[in-house]
Amino acid sequence: MRNAGMDAPQVIEIAPQLIASIRLCVPWGEMRKVMGPGLSELKAAVAAQGIAPTGPWFDHHFRRPTNTFDFEFCLPVAARVTPVGRVKAGQRPATTIARTIYHGDYDGLGAAWGEFEAWIVADGHKRPGLLAILRRRSGVERRSIQLAYGA
Repeated sequence: MRNAGMDAPQVIEIAPQLIASIRLCVPWGEMRKVMGPGLSELKAAVAAQGIAPTGPWFDHHFRRPTNTFDFEFCLPVAARVTPVGRVKAGQRPATTIARTIYHGDYDGLGAAWGEFEAWIVADGHKRPGLLAILRRRSGVERRSIQLAYGA
């Protein structure tokens, strides 16, 4: 991979994990507008039930974006949530994923994602239809985003 802002990809196994989620399908231009409020709604619903998050939030994409994003915000949780409003209970299954960590701003994410996809194919892995992006903050102005392909 050529992108100096990305770590070397890895193929790893992940364990099953309980999640709370909100699914949305929004136009491309609305994505940035729904991220903050949607995540706040999800975290508030989980906290109101006295359930602790067990890791960083992530978004799970059901297909490659076209003119819309079909995705869900997910928060790993210590116990099964009771569905309330748009918040649903679920479980991320155990699976094998390919992942890399992108260090940079949102504007460079598309190019990094394309490069990661190319690595998956070149390394002989089959690209599944479902996408997930695990987001982690590292400092106020810089973000590290874990890109992952998995079922």
